[in-house]
Amino acid sequence: MADKRLLAGAATSNITPPLGISLNGGMRDRAAAQIHDELHARCLVLDDGHTRLALVVCDSCMIPGEIHENAKHQTHEHTGIPLDRMLISATHTHTAPTVAGVFQSEPNEEYAEFLALRISDGIRRAVNNLAPAKIGWGVGSEPTQVFNRRWTMKPGAIGADPFGKLGDRVKMNPPRSSDQLLEPAGPTDPQVSILAVATPQGRPIALMGNYSLHYVGAAGPAHVSADYYGMFARGVTLALADPWQDPPMVGMLSNGTSGDINNIDFRHVSPRQPPYAQMRKVAHLVAAQAQKVYGEMKFHDWVPLDMREARLELARRLPSKDEVERAKKILARASGEPLRRIEEIYARETVLMSHWPPTKPTVVQALRIGELGIAASPCETFVETGLAIKAHSPLKPTFTIELANDYAGYLPTVEQHRLGGYETWRARSSFLEVGAEPKIRGKILELLGQLA
Repeated sequence: MADKRLLAGAATSNITPPLGISLNGGMRDRAAAQIHDELHARCLVLDDGHTRLALVVCDSCMIPGEIHENAKHQTHEHTGIPLDRMLISATHTHTAPTVAGVFQSEPNEEYAEFLALRISDGIRRAVNNLAPAKIGWGVGSEPTQVFNRRWTMKPGAIGADPFGKLGDRVKMNPPRSSDQLLEPAGPTDPQVSILAVATPQGRPIALMGNYSLHYVGAAGPAHVSADYYGMFARGVTLALADPWQDPPMVGMLSNGTSGDINNIDFRHVSPRQPPYAQMRKVAHLVAAQAQKVYGEMKFHDWVPLDMREARLELARRLPSKDEVERAKKILARASGEPLRRIEEIYARETVLMSHWPPTKPTVVQALRIGELGIAASPCETFVETGLAIKAHSPLKPTFTIELANDYAGYLPTVEQHRLGGYETWRARSSFLEVGAEPKIRGKILELLGQLA
């Protein structure tokens, strides 16, 4: 048919902040003192002749829904891409500007406006680069760099939580090689999923990878960095493309479901490494898998594109009046800011959350690209959820992208909530109702079913 033509365009948009800005990723605020590597919104636009959609991966820790909506409305105004045909996600680098307030880091409103504008600019530039393309996908594996960070511990090894309560059965990031360790509280997902587009002649346009690893970290002090996600993007671009090609190839790495996954093997003590060394190692290994999959990939001259979006209204776990009064008393005794004791930090979270509305509106998405499925969650989603979506999706293969289109905190499963631990402690980083995970997972699978 004459209308069966595939177009693809890719572009990057620089979202690097000024020095001095607040950085996400810790219990205490940090001001950016150095730019180690630039941050980007990495954008891919696809068009099958009937449907046009945009995929964006931002070097950011987490992005609230208002910024996503701002970026999407600006993009729609200039390009006509429907608001529900854009998937924008954050990687979860812990060395990026604060745009979602958590713990003692608060957002800069000017940067939030800048970020939305630059995301929109990136999509518009990708639209400008649309050209005939072929598309492919595949799945590799890199199991050596993912570890569940939640561990069950021997009785008595876990103390009270920040609210003064006992009962947690797991500890996040426990002491390495401790004789109190029992076993990881959950699985891992080693898959390296790849979506790639190239010109009909074979020149690469873009490669999007997907890996379920929280972040790597160990950057320089108060450095801004895209973490291993940015290193992956540079690595696959240098390996696959002519650095002088115009427009340049765009490499990008989205975060799978890694709310309980990091890069530390807690069974062993590892030697100290200089800043960025571990990031480079992980990026190299994941990029090597991506290159292998790319080299074996079957490309299609045309595939149908489709996308579904659903809005959910989820209850929030809000503090009681007694919990707020207790928190206020703790803060009254604090020695000043920055707060240093964990119970003080969570007390501040409790007081701030006491003004929140009882429900959280958010969004989930599902995409179909030929026989490939992509699922998008707004949360720091546990790996169990990603594995369940992959197992039950009618589209094979399917991969998941977390921290997409909103920020709705951690998403432990109901069972992981029972086990307790950091990811379940009520805060602006963990606030959804205990039953939120089956609702989000169920709606995503419903959307994937509609697409199939």
